[in-house]
Amino acid sequence: MRFTEIGQQLRAYRLESGMRAEEIAARLGVSRAALYRYEKGEVIKLDTIKRLAELLKISPLSLLGIGVEYYHRPVGYFERIRQIEETADQILQVDGPLAYLVTSDSYDATLAVALGELADQAGADRGQIRASTEQALGILVARKRLYAQRKPGIICILSASRLIRLLDTGIAAPATLSERTRRQCRQVAAAEVLNIAALMEAEPMGLQFGLLSTAEPTGNFKILRARDRATLAVNPFPSDTLPGTSTGVAMITAADEAIAAHQRVAEGLWKDATKGAAAAARLRDFVAQRTA
Repeated sequence: MRFTEIGQQLRAYRLESGMRAEEIAARLGVSRAALYRYEKGEVIKLDTIKRLAELLKISPLSLLGIGVEYYHRPVGYFERIRQIEETADQILQVDGPLAYLVTSDSYDATLAVALGELADQAGADRGQIRASTEQALGILVARKRLYAQRKPGIICILSASRLIRLLDTGIAAPATLSERTRRQCRQVAAAEVLNIAALMEAEPMGLQFGLLSTAEPTGNFKILRARDRATLAVNPFPSDTLPGTSTGVAMITAADEAIAAHQRVAEGLWKDATKGAAAAARLRDFVAQRTA
């Protein structure tokens, strides 16, 4: 058994469960420190894996990395993707509408303001919602920091219609925000689209963007490739929504058939996508039309 990978999945599923580490440790009959050691890759007995799976309401096979992983909360999915990105050499992303790993610090700052404002609207639950929001934002920032260190290759296929909606509404849509914050969300959305346009023109090594003008993919997915494996992640959770408000089930699998099927779809979309200076010009036109 690969205990490091078991520990990683244990952490992701713990966040997915919404239970505190202290609660899981107490119900398991171990110390919190022992639980953290399991998450860091310490040897763990099969009986303990079975008991953990019962607590987390998942199959023991999921903790062993066998079969398909499912996540219905964004924080668990974000953490699992962060783990997979630690060894990924190439990331193929379909739709978005943005490529989060290459967004600016201003994007993160504005997202924190918007989600903090939404958490404050939650009444008696605002403390818990703010805590889960900060947890999710921390994982997102950690992913971006890891990307800056490792710089895996990224191929990103974006939808023109979704980018236009992003410019119209701003990030953190369709949430009800103050006019000031909503204006800030629109401004940062425009800045990020212009940043993508600049990257399309510059074509830096390891970064490729394609723009879909016609067909809009029905869902978002990524294929993350490392030296010894490939992983498919299908994600219904936008990175700019308040945790707990998005509904859906994210799926992660290493099944060859699933990866091959999604790879074929991505290759067809990439073939039809506009690239380089032509795509950049279109993005700048989108921004100009909506900021005039």
